[in-house]
Amino acid sequence: MAMASSSLRLFVVVLLCTTAYSGRAVPAASSDDDAGVSGTGKVYTKVCEPARFAALGLNMTVFQYCNASLSYGERVRDLIGWMTVEEKVGGLGDWTAGAPRIGLPAYKWWSEALHGLSTTGPTTKFDNLATPHLHSGTTAVYNATVFANVINSAASFNETLWKSIGQAVSTEARAMYNMGKGGLTYWSPNINVVRDPRWGRALETPGEDPYVVGRYAVNFVRGMQDIPGHETVAAGVDPNTRPIKTSACCKHYAAYDLDDWNNNTRFKFDARVDERDMVETFQRPFEMCVRDGDVSSVMCSYNRINGIPSCADAHLLSQTIRGDWQLHGYIVSDCDAVRVMTDNATWLGYTAVEASAASLKAGLDLDCGESWIKDANGKPVMDFFTTYGMDAVNAGKMREADIDKALTNQYMTLMRLGYFDDIAQYSSLSKKDICSDEHRSLAVDGARQGMVLLKNENNLLPLDAKKVGRVNVHGPHVQAPEKVMDGDYTGPPCRYVTPRQGVSKYVKFSQHAKTTIYFGGINLHIEKEGNDREDLLLPMNQTKEIIRIAEASPNPIILVILSGGGVDISFAHDNPKIGAILWAGYPGGEGGNAIADVIFGEYNPGGRLPLTWFKNKYISQLPMTSMELRPVPKLGYPGRTYKFYDGSEVLYPFGYGLSYTKFVYKMDTNGTAVTIPVAGRHCKKLSYKSGVSAPACPAINVDGHACTETVSFNVSVSNSGGKGGSHPVIVFTKPPAEVDDAPIKQVVAFQRVFVHARSTVSVSFTLNVCKAFGIVEKTAYTVVPSGVSTVLVENGDSSVSFPVKINLSAV
Repeated sequence: MAMASSSLRLFVVVLLCTTAYSGRAVPAASSDDDAGVSGTGKVYTKVCEPARFAALGLNMTVFQYCNASLSYGERVRDLIGWMTVEEKVGGLGDWTAGAPRIGLPAYKWWSEALHGLSTTGPTTKFDNLATPHLHSGTTAVYNATVFANVINSAASFNETLWKSIGQAVSTEARAMYNMGKGGLTYWSPNINVVRDPRWGRALETPGEDPYVVGRYAVNFVRGMQDIPGHETVAAGVDPNTRPIKTSACCKHYAAYDLDDWNNNTRFKFDARVDERDMVETFQRPFEMCVRDGDVSSVMCSYNRINGIPSCADAHLLSQTIRGDWQLHGYIVSDCDAVRVMTDNATWLGYTAVEASAASLKAGLDLDCGESWIKDANGKPVMDFFTTYGMDAVNAGKMREADIDKALTNQYMTLMRLGYFDDIAQYSSLSKKDICSDEHRSLAVDGARQGMVLLKNENNLLPLDAKKVGRVNVHGPHVQAPEKVMDGDYTGPPCRYVTPRQGVSKYVKFSQHAKTTIYFGGINLHIEKEGNDREDLLLPMNQTKEIIRIAEASPNPIILVILSGGGVDISFAHDNPKIGAILWAGYPGGEGGNAIADVIFGEYNPGGRLPLTWFKNKYISQLPMTSMELRPVPKLGYPGRTYKFYDGSEVLYPFGYGLSYTKFVYKMDTNGTAVTIPVAGRHCKKLSYKSGVSAPACPAINVDGHACTETVSFNVSVSNSGGKGGSHPVIVFTKPPAEVDDAPIKQVVAFQRVFVHARSTVSVSFTLNVCKAFGIVEKTAYTVVPSGVSTVLVENGDSSVSFPVKINLSAV
């Protein structure tokens, strides 16, 4: 998403002279309603407050949209019915004009909460510590909890953690809203799959596996949105009426994973994607987010897909998101994505009016725009919909009925959020609920859970603080500024702990110490939104410095890497004078404490890499613009991600991660079989390797099948060492060996468990056969192949597996 900031406040009402519409007499509003604050200085947390209407010179009882005894649908229809077409068009942008003559305030939709409340966008407003005198008489809020970046959290493979972070962020969001300093709609999380290791936004994502990314989305969204007791609705009840705590948004849909590489930018890039890759990889996390997470918003991306801008593709939006997946909410554009169609992609030669109309018809409900964009006359263009919407209406290109559908999706979402009525259980949240001890503790624990130990020769780590006494610290990230530790899409942290400060809790510094810790890596100058990486290496000066320091040190040194994406540190892994390597990602405001707790053994690292760390040679083997996931032999492309890469340039594989102990697996089964009765018409063709004869029924189509078959098993996890620790147990499946062009393996389940020293725990799994053993055939059908598939559970110390024979019976 494009980034902007503004001093605009939450509610801004512009006095309009219109006083009647559709025969309904409406008195003119008589005062401003600014930032949720009336002329009396009171913050209103709901629209339908009689005193607020009275301050505007209006009688609330005139408007049925404030009648809480009516259904949401009836209320929204009444609200839209009061509005003129000009007012309706004014509601299609991310900073809506509202309709003050009927008591409807302006609303700013754009807020961000990727890993904590962010200052990105115009809505969330923290006060400035440098100007405390400006906040006299008001409740000043200077910071919020900044959790580790998403790539760190993903490395924990802990669904409970992901949901807890979402719950904490949404609590702080409601507190900010209650104080008139924030909104209710958050355009997070980013759930794009990391297809290429050069992508600059890897730090914002849960990694390269579609299933893991999807499970992250489901849990974070549930944490942001779910209200206890309202996680689901009863049969027959409209899901669009389920109340939610805050509104989350899964972005950027779809096939978006290139920002600016070799003169190819996200604004002009046309992703040429076959349907199998769309279904299998690029759409899967979004489908999980909508179907299983019940997210209330999806954001379409800048890029085109097979020639069509994603924000103007009716198949992707209306048919798939809203029709097939049943989205209960609204679809929003990435900021300026509609403008990009005309100014950058020059799609079909469309004018601004035509691009706006095409996007609305395709299913786009809300157009986010950037306030610094100017039209030909120098006038700020907040978004295309509100700027050119009336021209489109007058030209007959944008129908009022289509506008009404978009506004219905918007205002139904706001109804669910309590924007009109409030949600009582959250009305008392305030400053005390921001940066609470509980949230800060969660931030440090989450950062520790995501630390990944990459090397630990001769058990160099953990350090014994009493024996070591003093350490030498070097590297550019010793005193890392906030932007290095916090990453992107962030706000001011509750407190900021540097790596040096964290280490100082345990030992003192002296340049003559025998133990050296080097804090290196990359930063947002190298990887971030709008900037893809040129290579996978450390900056050359760091590499030379690390080698020099290691050679001079009497003992092997410890290397701590801060980065989002993988870094080719082969030189360090192969150097015996570099005894330990710890990946810390971008660990957030409490990051220094988390790093030190791992180094000195307060916490046993259990993170596992959520993406493959390739050697730098990989990037010379295929261009970033190639969207194929599978190898392309005729072009020499080796494939992408652990699911399809068939080359040798892997430094650390997906799922890699060491511990201060060893975890050994045992399985309670040697194999099992599943028989699925199918009628002949359900059998699907399947691609087999050369020389293999296809059986009578090669595969069953998942669509149209009940999919009730399951496979259950237990994995015993034994800690053979003397230190307890948490450990993610990751389950893969492998398709039958004779099937052609299938994934090498794929994640189908995972659980993080704690195992005490020299103890064993049993972890139970039940796999749905369609979901766990299904693969996407080249025809883009998801099928379950007949034959012997394999269940695999592995880590660096242990590997167990068992066969699952799937029989497809035509009886």
